[in-house]
Amino acid sequence: MLPCASCLPGSLLLWALLLLFLGSASPQDSEEPDSYTECTDGYEWDPDSQHCRDIDECRYRYCQHRCVNLPGSFRCQCEPGFQLGPNNRSCVDVNECDMGAPCEQRCFNSYGTFLCRCHQGYELHRDGFSCSDIDECSYSSYLCQYRCVNEPGRFSCHCPQGYQLLATRLCQDIDECESGAHQCSEAQTCVNFHGGYRCVDTNRCVEPYIQVSENRCLCPASNPLCREQPSSIVHRYMTITSERSVPADVFQIQATSVYPGAYNAFQIRAGNSQGDFYIRQINNVSAMLVLARPVTGPREYVLDLEMVTMNSLMSYRASSVLRLTVFVGAYTF
Repeated sequence: MLPCASCLPGSLLLWALLLLFLGSASPQDSEEPDSYTECTDGYEWDPDSQHCRDIDECRYRYCQHRCVNLPGSFRCQCEPGFQLGPNNRSCVDVNECDMGAPCEQRCFNSYGTFLCRCHQGYELHRDGFSCSDIDECSYSSYLCQYRCVNEPGRFSCHCPQGYQLLATRLCQDIDECESGAHQCSEAQTCVNFHGGYRCVDTNRCVEPYIQVSENRCLCPASNPLCREQPSSIVHRYMTITSERSVPADVFQIQATSVYPGAYNAFQIRAGNSQGDFYIRQINNVSAMLVLARPVTGPREYVLDLEMVTMNSLMSYRASSVLRLTVFVGAYTF
């Protein structure tokens, strides 16, 4: 119970009021530090320093990739190839291909990055972005049968004059005679060979021979000039390629008439001065013309292949000639 204020002297009254004030203030002073624990967002009360200190939110791993602590806050960052999602914490892949990736030709997005690729016929440059043309012709001499021409992103095969491209790399002779792409007159016959054609006269018979069919000339027995000549000459034409492997059978000769007791012998009568061909007799009525060594064109042979018919019992001897014109093409195809 407090003393009566009117009963105390003035000095004592002053002391009594002072004690009364201090007694009422002491409980509040002991709770004063608690009144400062309410800090702003991003801070917490530090009882040691009696101040609000920054909270390091990064230690709670709020961010998917990287976290940067800031005074009173934090910021999430993503690795290259990613960007912050709508929640500003998770990272989503960036499609660099839709954002102007520096790929020259083709771009493929992948998780966190992208890849540059090139079209067929190109290869990726060392910088990983640009594309360089591949010179396919320099890799192999077998890509094309005749000539390989490099083009941007591809190559093409070309054939020489007189040939056409077969599929993509082979060359095929153009038969001008069959296609009508020739300049032969009505009095001529078109003869096709590898890489070209030849116009030959329909009548190639020379005196004393007379024409009896389109390609056959006959020397009449009644003509004295025919006594030492083959009874007939038949004209034939064929074509072969250059550098053909040898020996090679190229043409078969066949007797059209067989006489009892007769023996037939075959030989090259003319046109083989270099010995490039020889005759291999198969039987009494046929023989094979054989190419003896490789020949290079363009070149032309006119070979008189003779069949001599003999009958010793009747003292009979006659001959006929197959005049074979052999065209050698300029190429191996």
